[in-house]
Amino acid sequence: MGFKEIEELRIVKETEKIADKIWEVIMEWNYFAKDSVGKQLIKSTNSIGANIIESQGRFYPKDVIKFLYIARGSLKETKYWLMRAMKRKLLTKDDYKEFVEDQQTNQLTNQPTNKLTNQQTNKPNHD
Repeated sequence: MGFKEIEELRIVKETEKIADKIWEVIMEWNYFAKDSVGKQLIKSTNSIGANIIESQGRFYPKDVIKFLYIARGSLKETKYWLMRAMKRKLLTKDDYKEFVEDQQTNQLTNQPTNKLTNQQTNKPNHD
């Protein structure tokens, strides 16, 4: 089995899809909302995929894991900003649920990190 280009991996496609959906929603906000919450939300959302991509350019497994943990942190930050946007009535509850309650995004960042961590500690991986 050959290697896939990193941009073709499911995890990257999913994070790009989420980032693009969030971008579309934010582009409808007023200037103040875009400048305060919007910029933070876009940066954290884009950071998820960017750190996954960057992890694949690293040689040492510990570096790869580090960037995957950073991506997971960006996911948590994104959830925080989505909550702020909903509380400030910039997002509907349905939009919030679409972005936050989709557990697939959690699995996307946890699965590769868990797999690599298990390889580093010689634990069996039960994927």
